[in-house]
Amino acid sequence: MKRLTALTLSAAFVAAGCSHGTAATEPAPQQAQAPAPAPTPAPAPAEPPPPRISSVLSGTVQEYTAACDADLELARTQIARLKTLDARKDGRAVLAAYDEASGALTAATNRSSLAREVQPDAAFRDAARECEQRVDSANVALSQDRGVYDALSAVDLSHEDAATRYWMERSLLDFRRAGVDRDDATRAKVKALNEDILKLGQEFGKNIAEDVRSVSFSPKELDGLPEDYRKAHAPGKDGKVVITSNYPDYFPFMTYAKDTKAREKLWRAYRQRAFPKNQAVLNQLIAKRYELATLLGYESWAAYTTETKMTRTQKAAADFIDKLAAATEPRAKQEFAELLARKQKDVPGAKTLEPWDQDYYEDRLRAERFGFDSQAVRPYFEYARVKAGVMDIAARMWGLTWRKADDAKVWHPEVEAYDVLDGSTLLGRIYLDMHPRDDKYKHAAQFDLVAGQTGKRYPEAALVCNFGRAGELMTYDEVETFFHEFGHLVHAIFAGRQEWSGISGTRVEWDFVETPSMLLQQWASNPQVLTQFAKHHQTGETIPAELVAKLRASKEFGKGLWSRRQLFLSAVSLDYYTRKPGFDTTQAMLALQKKLSPFKHEYRDGTHFELAFGHLDSYSAAYYTYLWSSVIAKDLETEFEKHGYLDRETAMKYRRTVLEPGGSKPAAELVKDFLGRDYGFDAYKTYLDRN
Repeated sequence: MKRLTALTLSAAFVAAGCSHGTAATEPAPQQAQAPAPAPTPAPAPAEPPPPRISSVLSGTVQEYTAACDADLELARTQIARLKTLDARKDGRAVLAAYDEASGALTAATNRSSLAREVQPDAAFRDAARECEQRVDSANVALSQDRGVYDALSAVDLSHEDAATRYWMERSLLDFRRAGVDRDDATRAKVKALNEDILKLGQEFGKNIAEDVRSVSFSPKELDGLPEDYRKAHAPGKDGKVVITSNYPDYFPFMTYAKDTKAREKLWRAYRQRAFPKNQAVLNQLIAKRYELATLLGYESWAAYTTETKMTRTQKAAADFIDKLAAATEPRAKQEFAELLARKQKDVPGAKTLEPWDQDYYEDRLRAERFGFDSQAVRPYFEYARVKAGVMDIAARMWGLTWRKADDAKVWHPEVEAYDVLDGSTLLGRIYLDMHPRDDKYKHAAQFDLVAGQTGKRYPEAALVCNFGRAGELMTYDEVETFFHEFGHLVHAIFAGRQEWSGISGTRVEWDFVETPSMLLQQWASNPQVLTQFAKHHQTGETIPAELVAKLRASKEFGKGLWSRRQLFLSAVSLDYYTRKPGFDTTQAMLALQKKLSPFKHEYRDGTHFELAFGHLDSYSAAYYTYLWSSVIAKDLETEFEKHGYLDRETAMKYRRTVLEPGGSKPAAELVKDFLGRDYGFDAYKTYLDRN
């Protein structure tokens, strides 16, 4: 998951939002040039200072707050300077001052977004939230500053390149979407609503992160779990085994535990996270966003937020969900029936398949039908080998070197930092925060830290995951997740050498931002790729080709149900932000369940999944972007299917046409540059229909 910052998700100032970024040794594709050259050629960029952002995150609360203050002051100074310039005579200086101001606010927001999710110190996390609120207020003020808007509007862009013009078109639209052209009272109301939305979003995420549920089981109830899992969860003095709702505990338990009632107990605990705290928070979040959207003249928050996506409209997003629903229904029904039939072998006369049965019986069916036991691959996925494998594959595809940055100051002893090099050229720095701990972000996501900019700074980005440590074994799904998140990370690094910070990194439309990660996760099941790193943790034996074939065959089963699940979540996300506030979120979800989910009892008996569905804050109405991105990723994958997944020429073409340009052009053009045609639905439909 690409972690979108609160700044990006507010209605405030999308132009100063999040990004992924890295520089490259080869120049990005040339943009279309206007006939006349720029009045004053820019001097050759100097080499930026080395990356060092982590020192701020690992210092004291006072040092962190001082850095936040400094960024806010830099933004104020640049805005004041911009207003002294004549936009018609000093257009480039106006653009530079604006970019410096918005970039400073982005930097502060990026640090805050990560710090509040990973910093071990509660006071530090609180300081990050406080900084984020101050920066968001500054962004709202900037986005409503008519003087800045008028100055930018007056800049003559006819001599600028296509990337600069595209950046300004988007920026000026974002100003208008923030109410810059409204009266004083309306602008004040927009500002207040944005501040409320940010606070509510922070509270929503905080309640999820801090509510770790635990369930006690007898050792017998762990029957079916792998031996290493059982050893890591020894009984306490009372003879009970405590299992938490954290990912490394939850997902293996739901996959392997034989005891249906035990699975149900943990399933229910997992779906009670953030209840009841987030009930009122979610209702307020929906209401405030609706109020903001309608104040600005939009039908709903969904209509507001889709305007800047590839979809452009709420209806296009809904039509996309309906189109995929029709395409996936036959396969999902067939898979559900097959799982129920398998359950009936264990439970004669069973009338339905419960949601806590799905992972277990999918695993059983894969083992019996395809001869694939998911536990059989775990010995080949020891964490340290997987990490090295993912990094080695990326290095091989794109000619990279990962240099351990032992001098980097990090926010926790387990965090690793690496400088990314292409030959002798430094591209940026990555951070790997990969293991679970108390009060840390509970999912897997990539966070931006620094938006790279030619001659000024290198891009920096972090992976935040919850995998086991060195020596511990991973599930195949976790390996796939690692590849997925690494796709975000390389995008962040490759796209970080732009002239303007406002187009650096992944400033692409949000419904494209998951595409690079959706694409790279396909490498996790490729035989050629797996043989590079999947070695038995005890014997060093390479994963057998027969086992890989079984893994790949088994992966085909369940994709209909997986797609329906994603569609259901997409529909919930869009529906909540299409409606007028005041509705019962649980009942609305149940109605969509009847339409899209084959599980009759997925949300019942007091469970409240929606209250821990963190994407309702971060992605708001746009969770559909995962599937939208997946459809495009499948189309991009066709080029690698033709030429080979480790083919350097194809990988470099993809790097230069899709990853390196960042937000310098519309995502549809990036795809066309790589494919030589517009993207389509055929590749995804072929994937769905393939057995």
